[in-house]
Amino acid sequence: MQIKLSNKDKGIFVFQLDQNNYIKFCPKRGGIITNWVSDGNEILYFDQKRFMDKTKSIRGGIPILFPICGNINISSSVFGKDYLQLTQHGFARDLQWQYSFNESEKSLCLFLNESKKTKNYYPFDFELRIEVTLKINCLEFEITIFNKSDIAMPINFGLHPYFNISDFKNLEFIENPLNCHNQEKNIISNTLDELKNIDLGVDLLMYSSGRSTFQDKILKRQVTLNHPYPFDLGVIWSDPPRRMICLEPWTSPRNSFVDGFRNIMIPSNGNQRFDASIQIKSLK
Repeated sequence: MQIKLSNKDKGIFVFQLDQNNYIKFCPKRGGIITNWVSDGNEILYFDQKRFMDKTKSIRGGIPILFPICGNINISSSVFGKDYLQLTQHGFARDLQWQYSFNESEKSLCLFLNESKKTKNYYPFDFELRIEVTLKINCLEFEITIFNKSDIAMPINFGLHPYFNISDFKNLEFIENPLNCHNQEKNIISNTLDELKNIDLGVDLLMYSSGRSTFQDKILKRQVTLNHPYPFDLGVIWSDPPRRMICLEPWTSPRNSFVDGFRNIMIPSNGNQRFDASIQIKSLK
């Protein structure tokens, strides 16, 4: 297992278990995992053309959401007039990360610390550490957020995986709760009724059991996201005509910094850990 530079121009590295099992990641662009090949199959959707345009947000891979998930619905900063308002999904996905290879655990470690840029939005000293372990048909995440400030630090955290699909009509969703929150219309609705519109575009938040699964009948693939409490919110998002869906674990809903709902406060010099994994199962 090793890390090596894959594309110098794009700053993409490869973390390889073997020729049929590897991930690619880009520290310069938010520490994003751009590709995941499992048993020779490309699991993640990734828009290469859009990635080349740095003026646009990335569509694909596994972006990292911190210190908020979604957006904030007030015009000024929650931290006062001396700070800029946090943009959609926070700043972590737009910054350069550091990385290392953990020889003993055979895992990739991604790191983000406070900087002059983060202090424009967020008045805290922190370290965000993500340990990524690559296994056969499985990607594991151990996330630890350290508060290095003298006061309690509010945080939300999320991952935003984009999954390749054959077509929307070939999908079956499993283990979802009866009702969900339609984030576009801001209403509570029946989950199955909402998922019937996935080919038109959906943005659904669910209070899950900490496990979310879908099957693709043509690709003969089952994808299961394990994300136990307090990482147990699940978002399903589609953006047709792109042949992909996002199955996202969040700790907190939109606007959590404002209304306080499921907002996580890390005490001074404390830390908060989250765990998640993505498992791939062949249906052949």
